[in-house]
Amino acid sequence: MSVSAVDLLVLQKDNTWELEEWIVPLSTALAGTTAEQAIWAPPGGGNTIWQTISHINYYNERMLSRLKGVEPDARVETNEETFAGGTPDEAVWAEVLAETKRIQLELREAIASLSNEELEAPYANTNESVGREFSRWMLHDAYHAGQIVLIRRQQGSWRS
Repeated sequence: MSVSAVDLLVLQKDNTWELEEWIVPLSTALAGTTAEQAIWAPPGGGNTIWQTISHINYYNERMLSRLKGVEPDARVETNEETFAGGTPDEAVWAEVLAETKRIQLELREAIASLSNEELEAPYANTNESVGREFSRWMLHDAYHAGQIVLIRRQQGSWRS
């Protein structure tokens, strides 16, 4: 059985979004979180779950735009600007989670539709290929999913 680079990227996407095998995927890390939990700040500082999801959504939306051949929305001046606040409003938190899911599923679909030639093409205006950039980028979601699990453990809202 032959496994293509696209197959491996799709597997990585599945593992970082919803398929729990050896790491906790982002959807699992977020499952059951309330708006109150999402705005809780860790003792001693650090980002909230909501801020972390805002950051993930910002960059993943940019990746998705590029995959679709659309120029991403205006760029922020600093990375810190991507960590937007939050509110104890459950309806707004539900919208944020729905947006996160939409972006993740559209990214998976876009990645699955890539050809090997498209994987070798330059990513945006960098010296990296699309395939190499995406392979590394999915580690970004895994990293932040781990942070969310840690925050939930600190607040006592993570599974036993």
